[in-house]
Amino acid sequence: MIEYPTIESLVGNTPLIRLQRINPNPSNTILLKMEGQNPAGSVKDRPALNMIKQAEARGDIKPGDSLIEATSGNTGIALAMAAAIMGYTMHLIMPDNMSDERKAAMSAYGAKLHLVSKEEGMERARDLALEMQQQGIGIVLNQFANPDNPSAHTLSTGPEIWQQTQGTVTHFVSSMGTTGTIMGVSKYLKQQNPDVQIVGLQPQEGSSIPGIRRWPEAYLPTIFERERVDLIMDIAQTDAEQVMRDLATQEGIFCGVSSGGSVSAALQLSRQVNNATIVAIICDRGDRYLSTGVFNA
Repeated sequence: MIEYPTIESLVGNTPLIRLQRINPNPSNTILLKMEGQNPAGSVKDRPALNMIKQAEARGDIKPGDSLIEATSGNTGIALAMAAAIMGYTMHLIMPDNMSDERKAAMSAYGAKLHLVSKEEGMERARDLALEMQQQGIGIVLNQFANPDNPSAHTLSTGPEIWQQTQGTVTHFVSSMGTTGTIMGVSKYLKQQNPDVQIVGLQPQEGSSIPGIRRWPEAYLPTIFERERVDLIMDIAQTDAEQVMRDLATQEGIFCGVSSGGSVSAALQLSRQVNNATIVAIICDRGDRYLSTGVFNA
């Protein structure tokens, strides 16, 4: 009997591709992990599926339950897909300034959306998720404190990068939102080679980059362990957006703003080091940003 794959089997094992034209230092290799190839279109497919699977395995939830999560976009889309695969109702809370494509994608998967104002932001979204849980509406997965978020990357993203580079990776660059990606990948890569440099990105003061946060201390994700990051770089919104556009027009890589931030940092690193293999996360696709006009500048 033929064993056909299911949609969840397509999560992970994404390609690692080489920058061809905009790398400023030919002695370095800059590689991009193309997470937009995941079925719901972002790196968040990995932790979304893992958080639900592990909660179910522990008996914390069962199919038919209602789940709740605060999200700036990609995690919400991924959770909406995972909930549809596994038979859960998904309540998603997000700031109302997120792109129309993100909201539409969540709704298309059957999720129920709850919006807070741009001014209230993710802090209010996170508080509302906990309030809804207290009201008995559902169970909060809490990507910001859930160890199943980074463990998804320790189990999959990190090993893939190590295998795809044949152990030659010297630098790993990732935007920091929930910090799940950088925490999980750092744990795995440092186990293989403690000298691998882990570079995290946060927005400059005054910059607004979807998916990258500069958290107030009270809201800093509890999964974040500062010692797992060797260098934190501030990224300007203008630089992230310009590199995002350059990737599309000069490399044929269509991605979002936080991915532009990751590659902007990788390009800065490439000007400072030699003979390095720099891996950056392309966390999603550019089509979910078209309505914002960011590609028109």
